[in-house]
Amino acid sequence: MNASHEARPRIYQLLVRTFGNECQSGRPGGSREENGCGKFVDINAAALRSLKAMGFTHLWLTGVLEHASTTAYPHRPADQACLVKGRAGSPYAIRDYFDVCPDYAENPENRLEEFVALLQRCHDFGLRVLIDFVPNHVARSYSSDVKPESTFGLGDDPRHFFLRDNHFYYLQGDHPGGGPPLRLPLASQDGSCHYEEWLGRVSGNNVVHWQPSVNDWYETVKLNYGHDFTQGRDTSHLPGPQASHSEVPKTWRIMDEIIAYWQDLGVDGFRADMAHMIPLEFWRWMIQRSRKRKPFTYWMAEAYDNDPAKLSEQHIMDALLESGFDAVYDDPMYDLLMALYDEGKWCNDIDHFLFTGERFHRSLRYGENHDEVRLAHPREWGGHGMAVGRPVCATLFALGRGPIMIYHGQEFGEQALGASGFAGDNARTTIFDYASLPSMREWIAGKTYDDRKVTGAPRALRDWYGRLLHLMAEPAFERGELYGLNYANRDQPHFGRLDGETVSGHWLYAFLRRDPASGQKFLCLVNFHPHQSMSDVRVCVPREAFGEMPWAQSYEMIDRFTDASHGVTSAEELSEQGMFVSSIPAMSAVFLELVE
Repeated sequence: MNASHEARPRIYQLLVRTFGNECQSGRPGGSREENGCGKFVDINAAALRSLKAMGFTHLWLTGVLEHASTTAYPHRPADQACLVKGRAGSPYAIRDYFDVCPDYAENPENRLEEFVALLQRCHDFGLRVLIDFVPNHVARSYSSDVKPESTFGLGDDPRHFFLRDNHFYYLQGDHPGGGPPLRLPLASQDGSCHYEEWLGRVSGNNVVHWQPSVNDWYETVKLNYGHDFTQGRDTSHLPGPQASHSEVPKTWRIMDEIIAYWQDLGVDGFRADMAHMIPLEFWRWMIQRSRKRKPFTYWMAEAYDNDPAKLSEQHIMDALLESGFDAVYDDPMYDLLMALYDEGKWCNDIDHFLFTGERFHRSLRYGENHDEVRLAHPREWGGHGMAVGRPVCATLFALGRGPIMIYHGQEFGEQALGASGFAGDNARTTIFDYASLPSMREWIAGKTYDDRKVTGAPRALRDWYGRLLHLMAEPAFERGELYGLNYANRDQPHFGRLDGETVSGHWLYAFLRRDPASGQKFLCLVNFHPHQSMSDVRVCVPREAFGEMPWAQSYEMIDRFTDASHGVTSAEELSEQGMFVSSIPAMSAVFLELVE
């Protein structure tokens, strides 16, 4: 059983470290004391009330699990700097899978209790909570002090590169890189940051080398699920979904224990990191076990079909959905919309990504996440600023029935300007260092999370995202069908065609969403042009766009973003001359409900 029959998930991703941090005096690569750090308590009732009112159903609390860090606490020494990316450390280099990051606790000794209290606050507001599950790799310093008996590596035989029941893959003397010890790229020559690993282990991105590069996931080690990844993608030798606990590889057993642990604490679901690098047999076994414990546990997968490391010859997104995931990333559609501004693609190219398969309506769509650049960054998305989020997210969110996601700061037009530390000035909000988000400070101010304190363009943008999220809960968008209209309008000269163009559909995209059960129909028009408003637009809607739904004599067109009426159109005009829309401003979307 999956959770796909529930209300369409509208997910707010927040990195706890930066979400509630109001510090304005930080410096790149600064310490926790210098730059501040968000806490579990910062996600208070005021914050949750505001997020719930905006239209979110789920919170993805990113970076919760304890990870490698250069910050020390009592009974928890700091990691060596050469084992950590950045000052705070990557949330994807897990140090203890049964613990949470002490940075986020007012009293680090009570960090788990403070996290559980946050879960309860979220549930009190009707918000479901997702956390990261990072199955492919762990930090080189991994050791569980919460459950030491379940620490990865215990009982391994490092004399073998691969054994079914080893937790890690162990480098042998004849592997590339000159033999032991393992030499990491940031280890210093003077010994001030010195790390030796004589029983070398394969790096997280499948690098079998005694001297991984700075571009590798050198601070992590790859976990072994009973398959030698150097021998290809065939994992059919692994146990099936009904295998008993004792029949599966050791790593499977600990991972199932980890998921059960967080479920028992109240976590509602998981975002699986790089899910395509893990055998599908494991997912089938583990996800069905998780749902026997809690039937509506939500699973979404970060995965990329074009990654050579994927463990399937099948399209990996389809394979993951068949294995039990509720949703998978939609990286291709994201890339295409970015290419409208950076590579000269046309809106007509979106049609190549429309299909009727299950994956289309179970894809997680996003304009930002922690791995991607900020929409408003002046070097990205054509350098058009925060307004580009409107056409991009209106299209991504409205095309299908799958989950949709906003990354904290996106709703205020966060730019991620300058370098914050390890990753430099890469147009992203750092996940490696202590930092804050300038765009959110007015809203956070004193932990009040008050919309009234935000003014100007950031306030208007957040209000717009809120209206979009609420619209996505309407029947036509939550459960309805899709019909793309650009193909039917390419020869229509009044379909947003600019001077010098011989075909329409460069900057204008149109589609219909319809729900037979409720009779609701929306005509969606999106102008991606960064500067030019489109006037006197005509949009032909073929009869077949309505499917089996009845065809009325006339329709009133109500813009659900503004509640303004765009007049009445007849069925004949709709299908033959095309419905008339007087103006579609640059960087905007018009969602017209067709009311009989």
